[in-house]
Amino acid sequence: MIVLALDTAGVDCAAALYDSGSDTMLGEASDMIGKGHAEHLMGIIDRVLKQADMKLAMAERVAVTIGPGSFTGIRVGVAAARGFALALNIPAVGITTLETMAAAQREKTPGRAVLAAMDAKRGEIYLQSFSADGVALDEPRAVTIEEAQSITATFDGEITGSAAPLLRPEGAGDQANKFPISIVARLGAAADPGSGKPKPLYLRGPDAKPQAGFAIARV
Repeated sequence: MIVLALDTAGVDCAAALYDSGSDTMLGEASDMIGKGHAEHLMGIIDRVLKQADMKLAMAERVAVTIGPGSFTGIRVGVAAARGFALALNIPAVGITTLETMAAAQREKTPGRAVLAAMDAKRGEIYLQSFSADGVALDEPRAVTIEEAQSITATFDGEITGSAAPLLRPEGAGDQANKFPISIVARLGAAADPGSGKPKPLYLRGPDAKPQAGFAIARV
């Protein structure tokens, strides 16, 4: 199965083509852009298709990161994945950034449980724990730093992500919310396509608030 993987949930804009039958990455590209994923994504996909010497129509599944992460970036990736799936009549699956971070850490420390922890700012942490074989032990959630520290005190495993220094300054794993796009592709190949269309995973409301309108007095 040929999987097209997309990641626009963070500072990276990345895409890959993966052949699950031979466990081969056919092409991959990633640029750290911060913002502007909508303008950049199609160019990244074109680069991957050229590397693989393939056409987009050869993809048999689309996998996309659904968050938590950048509100705008997540919407760009999910919209693109659902659009490709509709146009090509293939399934699309959503992969969370937390499970991808945990999978990346397990490759470095096999046999260890992993706690994926993203600094959500405003005194909160996005958190989810996984067993040594990748099974989610709880749901992704936003908790206070104090709550996360209490959870960490009894967690026997690795901690990965930008919140790791807040939870375990010594012995923490990776301290950035980054991962190879190849991991998104492999998780996407293993995901259940019958779980529904991918949709953004927002663990709290957006930081930006709409402006209140002005009342017009009757005369």
